[in-house]
Amino acid sequence: MAIWHSDISLDSVRERDASCANGHLGIELLELGDDYLRGRMPVDERTRQPAGVLHGGISVAFAETLASWGASFVADPTLYHCVGLEINANHVGSVASGWVIGTARPLHLGRTTQVWDVRITTEAGKLVCISRVTVAVLSTPNRY
Repeated sequence: MAIWHSDISLDSVRERDASCANGHLGIELLELGDDYLRGRMPVDERTRQPAGVLHGGISVAFAETLASWGASFVADPTLYHCVGLEINANHVGSVASGWVIGTARPLHLGRTTQVWDVRITTEAGKLVCISRVTVAVLSTPNRY
């Protein structure tokens, strides 16, 4: 059974992402499974550090992007919006080119917080980063 609040169009998310940091970094959402969200990000001149490998801070941005979208897909968008509250990351491998794949899965889906586990790997499956993201679920004010 899927955890998502309603049908999600990844195409509409891609359109929204195009004109913000996600689009500038080349982050793409690829797949929405029953209990996970998967995306990819290029390792290129936009995302590498001066030493020539994926920048750790960009890995964190990728992880938060996946967890934030996942949290937003779980919450009722007519009542709630989700914002990042805390993130940590362990950079356990490096990658110099190609794509990294991120998979976000919820560890806790509470009324006011959600906790997400994000694993970032190379295309070959080598682990690059493990991140845990805590997201606040906030009431959306009535605008009428």
